Amino acid sequence: MGAKLRVYKRRIRSVTATKKITKAMEMIAASRVVKAQRQAAASTPYASELTRAVTAVATGSNTQHPLTTEVEQPTRAALLLITSDRGLAGGYSSNVIKAAEQLTERLKAEGKEVDAYIVGRKGVSYYSFRERKVVESWTGFTDSPTYADAKAISAPLIEAVQRDTAEGGVDELHIVTTEFISMMTQTAIDDRLLPLSLDKVEEPEESSKDEILPLFDFEPSAEDVLDALLPRYVESRIYNALLQAAASKHAATRRAMKSATDNAEDLIKSLSRLANAARQAEITQEISEIVGGASALADATAGSD
Repeated sequence: MGAKLRVYKRRIRSVTATKKITKAMEMIAASRVVKAQRQAAASTPYASELTRAVTAVATGSNTQHPLTTEVEQPTRAALLLITSDRGLAGGYSSNVIKAAEQLTERLKAEGKEVDAYIVGRKGVSYYSFRERKVVESWTGFTDSPTYADAKAISAPLIEAVQRDTAEGGVDELHIVTTEFISMMTQTAIDDRLLPLSLDKVEEPEESSKDEILPLFDFEPSAEDVLDALLPRYVESRIYNALLQAAASKHAATRRAMKSATDNAEDLIKSLSRLANAARQAEITQEISEIVGGASALADATAGSD
């Protein structure tokens, strides 16, 4: 019985140590998610206004720019998947990977080849394990991305869009990431960044549209303005997506670690009850043995008399 009690105590010590780790990770994630949420909220207005500026140039001129012009029969698309470098975040990475798989199947059903660009070790490992081709990947910064990271990611994607498909270019650019809605809700989403979908942007009413458009005057030309604005547009959208994904990851980690801590507490309570029962049984057995020994001694003494 003593051996069973030692096993319970050893397991309680082990679970208690695990609980301390998960509690610390929960607190770290809680502190990081606030900062990431603020950064994402601060970058969203800039990305939105830049999108409106690009839309104004595209709708206010007759310039046919490769980054805003729809291809009649697109045959190739680039997919940027943003995952996490680390786990312990519940279904965060698996949900966004599932959304990427669904988008890939949809694009293939439309007759398009898909070039994968991956952010985060989880996505890289997923594609590597299945021996799928990845054009380019980036890792090591998903917990705290910077604008420089967004620029590094944007450069090859913009180049691929500007290049002809016969030379390895793409007709479309799609992004799959996780949108931070609240501390309890994060949703995997997919969006087409290029060509810019003008119908998704709010436009002025038809009555005032004719009055607004003549006010635009582009220097040196609308095409030059688009050349300057569109890289910033892609960079800002990708940066915002990285920040949204980081905030979502930290929120998912906090939730997962809180659940693990609660489970550890429940397990400690259960093991403590079992340990108490084992100790009580051990004490009862010892008392029984003492009583039995005393009784036998008394019988032996009485027989000798």
